[in-house]
Amino acid sequence: MHIGILQCGQAPDALKDIGGDYPDMFRALLDGRGFTFSTYHVEGGEFPEGPDAADGWLITGSRHGAYEDHDWIPPLENFIRTAFDQAVPMVGVCFGHQIIAQALGGKVEKFDGGWAVGPTLYDFGDEEVTLNAWHQDQVVALPEGAEIAGRNDFCEYAALIYDDRAYSVQAHPEFDNAFIEGLIEHRGGSIPDDLIADAREKMHRDPDSARFARKFEAFFKQPRPLKRKTEGAA
Repeated sequence: MHIGILQCGQAPDALKDIGGDYPDMFRALLDGRGFTFSTYHVEGGEFPEGPDAADGWLITGSRHGAYEDHDWIPPLENFIRTAFDQAVPMVGVCFGHQIIAQALGGKVEKFDGGWAVGPTLYDFGDEEVTLNAWHQDQVVALPEGAEIAGRNDFCEYAALIYDDRAYSVQAHPEFDNAFIEGLIEHRGGSIPDDLIADAREKMHRDPDSARFARKFEAFFKQPRPLKRKTEGAA
């Protein structure tokens, strides 16, 4: 199965020797699961010709806010809506989680409650999962058709499912603890010291990355009905 990675941000240069850039981290996360990959640097204006250029799409994190005024965000939202209408499956992570919700009619904003940083426990209904968080923005209003797949008391909409068309998560299954330590050092200047201290105290918890890779694999590979792009056509 061929997955197109829509790269919406870049890892700090000083950290790329830890795990590479964001697309490299997702390739590593999903390694050995029968996927091939192509990357499109949408933050730099590089877009695929259309949703049919891949069997599924993975939208990465970004240091940008989904609500910010950047030239590449409106065409990304248009791409998301087209892929959704055509039932080409999408997975979104952090910014990807937020931009899918926003493109489909939800709302994203800088959360009044502040930051989530480091190993964080989420309730996925039938199981609890620890994933690394690194965000202040959140989805605060759901688009029509979105259902909550995971949450905690800090982030009510921590994971969302849109039938078989999209699955998104606010946290970062692709980030290991070493990368979070690096982010604290290189991008942690605006985060309160007590949150950084708390994150470092939790670094003994290994994230459930492999478990979440299985969730992504199952979502992408599930059987799907015929594409819906001709629904309602005469």
